[in-house]
Amino acid sequence: MASDFERRRFLKAASAAGLVGLAGCSGGPGSDGSDGSDGSDGSTNIGMVYATGGLGDGSFNDQAQEGAIQAEEDLGIAYRESQPDEVSQFSTFQQQFAESTDPNYDLVCCVGFLQADSLSETAESYPDQDFMIVDSVVEGDNVASYTFREHEGSYLAGLMASLLTTRDFTAGGGSTAGDSTNVGFVGGVESDLIQKFQAGFEAGVSAGSDNVDVSVNYTGSFNDPAAGREAATAMYNSGADIVYHAAGNSGTGVFQAAQEQDGFAIGVDRDQSITRPDYADVILGSMVKRVDTAVYNAIEATVDGEFPGGSNVALGLGNEGVALVYGDQLGSEIPDDVADEVAAARESIIAGDVSVPSEV
Repeated sequence: MASDFERRRFLKAASAAGLVGLAGCSGGPGSDGSDGSDGSDGSTNIGMVYATGGLGDGSFNDQAQEGAIQAEEDLGIAYRESQPDEVSQFSTFQQQFAESTDPNYDLVCCVGFLQADSLSETAESYPDQDFMIVDSVVEGDNVASYTFREHEGSYLAGLMASLLTTRDFTAGGGSTAGDSTNVGFVGGVESDLIQKFQAGFEAGVSAGSDNVDVSVNYTGSFNDPAAGREAATAMYNSGADIVYHAAGNSGTGVFQAAQEQDGFAIGVDRDQSITRPDYADVILGSMVKRVDTAVYNAIEATVDGEFPGGSNVALGLGNEGVALVYGDQLGSEIPDDVADEVAAARESIIAGDVSVPSEV
C-alpha cells in the first residue's frame, strides 16, 4: 500500500552506472534515450521531470531518482527522465509526457515545488493523465501531492549544531570553539518551503542554547556552488563554526567553505557525507528527506491500481519521511550526550510533546 512507510528501507546512492534516461534540457519522451524499454512489453511507464539543477546534485534530484531506480528493480516498471534547465521548461516536459502515445505514461512524477504552477495547468488540460508532485500541493483528482515536514528534521539538525558549537569539539577537518555564539543557515531560492528548513533549524538551535544566534543567507539558486561558498565563507569568518544548507547543488559550495575555514557543515536531502565523499571530513550529518520514498510509493500505488489522486501525503519524523543521519566519517565522533539529547528530541516531536514551527 502507498502508506506503508515502515517497510520502505532507506535507499543507497546509485552508482554512475545507474544513471539512465535523457540528459539535459533536450530530453523528453520524444527524444533519443531511455532506460532501454520501448514500453511495448506491458510495463508500467513512468515519466520523471526533475527540478532545475538536474541529476548529479548529490541531493534532491538524485534522491528522487533513487525511488524510480528501486521501483524499476522491485516492480518491473520502465521510466524516462527529463532535466529542465529553467522553470519555464517544466510545462513543456510535463505536456510531452502527457501527450506521448509511444509509450503511454501511466504516471508523471514532477519533482520540486517550482513545478506547481505549471502542473496546475497541465493537470487540468490532461485530466486522464495521472501526476504526482513532490514538495507542493496541487489540487486535482489526477494529482497526488507529497509534502514533507522538513522543519521536524531541521529542528534536530539545529539542536545538534547548538549543542556542539557551545563546546570545544574537534573531528575530521573541522572544529568548534566553546565560546561560539552563532551558526549559519544557507538556503537556495527563498520560499515558504525553504523557510520551513530555516524555521525548524532556528527552533532547534534555540532549544540547545539561548545564547546562539543563526546567520541566514539565501543564494537565490539551487545550482550555484560559488554563491553557496561565498555565503558560508562570510558566516565562518563572522564566527560561525557550523553551517546548515538547504540549497541543492549550491550547498556544495558550503562544504567547500567548511573545509577551507576548518568548520563543519550539515547536508540535506541525502546523506551527503556519502554522496559528496570529498567533503565527508567536515559533514557532521544530513537532514535526509526521503523523496525516494514519495516517488516509490506513488509508482507502487500506480502499479497496484491504487493511485491516491486528489490526496496530500505528508511525511515527517513519525513515518520516516525525514531524519537526521550522522556523517559517515564523523558520526562516531559525535559525543554520546549530544546524540542522546537529539534522540530524545526526536521522540518528543513524534509524541507531540514538542511542536516545531514551520514558518519563520
